[in-house]
Amino acid sequence: MKQLEQLLRQSDHKPYPAYKSLKGRYRFPFYQLSIEHVQGDPFASPSSLSIQISAESHGFPKEYYASEHRRIMLQDLLLRSFRRELGKVSRKVNGSGKSGTLSVSSCGQEVLSRSALTVDPDSGLLTVRFSAGFPAAGRTTLAMELKKMLMEFVPAAAQRSLLSRAIPKDTVTRWISLADDQKAIRDQLEDKDLVAFVADGAILPRRSGVDDTPMASAIPFESPEKDRVTLTLPNGRSITGLGIRHGITLIVGGGYHGKSTLLQALERGIYDHIPGDGREYVITERTATKIRSEDGRSVKQLDISTFIRNLPNGKNTASFSTEDASGSTSQAANTVEAILSGSRTLLIDEDTTATNFMVRDALMQSVIHPDQEPIVPFLSRMRALYGKQGISTILVAGSSGAFFHVADTILQMKEYRPLDITDTAKTAAAEQEDAPEQPTELGDFRDVRVPLQNREILDARRVKVRGSGTDSISLNHESVELRFVEQIVDNEQTNLLGLLLRVLEENHFNGKTPLTQCVEELYQKLLQQGFNLVPGERIPGNLAMVRPQELWAMVNRYRALRLK
Repeated sequence: MKQLEQLLRQSDHKPYPAYKSLKGRYRFPFYQLSIEHVQGDPFASPSSLSIQISAESHGFPKEYYASEHRRIMLQDLLLRSFRRELGKVSRKVNGSGKSGTLSVSSCGQEVLSRSALTVDPDSGLLTVRFSAGFPAAGRTTLAMELKKMLMEFVPAAAQRSLLSRAIPKDTVTRWISLADDQKAIRDQLEDKDLVAFVADGAILPRRSGVDDTPMASAIPFESPEKDRVTLTLPNGRSITGLGIRHGITLIVGGGYHGKSTLLQALERGIYDHIPGDGREYVITERTATKIRSEDGRSVKQLDISTFIRNLPNGKNTASFSTEDASGSTSQAANTVEAILSGSRTLLIDEDTTATNFMVRDALMQSVIHPDQEPIVPFLSRMRALYGKQGISTILVAGSSGAFFHVADTILQMKEYRPLDITDTAKTAAAEQEDAPEQPTELGDFRDVRVPLQNREILDARRVKVRGSGTDSISLNHESVELRFVEQIVDNEQTNLLGLLLRVLEENHFNGKTPLTQCVEELYQKLLQQGFNLVPGERIPGNLAMVRPQELWAMVNRYRALRLK
């Protein structure tokens, strides 16, 4: 601290580059401060700093961070706490540009593993990465103002938010207990033959399209008796709710009765949620993937012949490429890619699909013979996907009863409450002639593509990775559109995907290793090394973990992907 104070005095009222001398590590009473990157001027991106606190100093017992699910929940709690305290002292000093700003990652309703705050499971070392706008008047340093930030504001914020004695014990216990509950439910899904669970009393509707907090006046969820299951929670407790079983589940009902709301909750159920979210006990198996049409996306040499065949232009659908996919070809590609990524459950909302990809009714089949139709409807593949591949489907449908024929369970949403109408719907379906056509045998899903390194990307003067919210990333000037990859919920996930794409281009795309193996190997390294895997001298504080499904989705939308 004394050395830092001395350097601050020496750099006061100097040209802004004088702040560069502050880069280094400094010992404070209960933590070590690292100034890792100093901004070039007061209008540039703020400087990057980190704090490290030993297990002895922060005081959280090892039982709170030794296991992964508890550690991620504890990290999330502490990060929210630190952000709240930093916000109280940000902009408390004067200056130009971004002078005085103190900021750290903002968390949403989902609990994500983030680079902004990590706790080592072995040593307990807590690291928090944040940014600070070093103050200046014009381009002249105001080092005494910076002294207030680094030696008063930051220590006080850390003391009030990152030490066990600063956070009420019942708060920590509640968050850790929720993490245990969520893990217990996930562990029981497979044993109970379930792909998802929605607890009685859950609040599914959100406040608005831009506010993901629970709707205040929402109707609590209530499971139908026929599909109600009881799961065991730690300490002898239990919980009841809707158990969605493996197979084909159809969600139907009138408009505005909650069909899409239920599916959206299941989409987000791949993530754990914070206390008070309303969806804490909405749990979906981790590999579940939302499928939709995506007009205009790029497809590279992908085998979509399971769904699209015999195109009139003679195009080979066993190795299909396009820079401007249609609704049906894009949804076929999205479905195949999800299966190749290891997804065991497909989540589909009829409102965001290509109708001709999903279904052809009996009248259309009689007028347009199947031999004249290149598309094998998804309706005709659902049973085989489950029977041969073990892939379940949860489908929201509102306009076609043809799906009744193949569904195992049919739920009707009525005023945000589900009713099991399987028996009555099956009886009605048996009286209709709208059964799906029987396609050819379902083939195996294989990917034989081998990627080549794209020298045009890597030969640029400097490889730049940028993210644009959750909509896209860019590697140098090559953009990858991600706005229809709907289970990306945070821009920090997008940031990580961009860096992983750079690692793939530099280290894995060699013209020898199959694309599937490239992605799998990289993801395994990510699990082993964590955020240390990303390129650069330091770990950015703006990254959040992704699943292999999102990594796979990003690679397949990379228009600059070169294949052997």
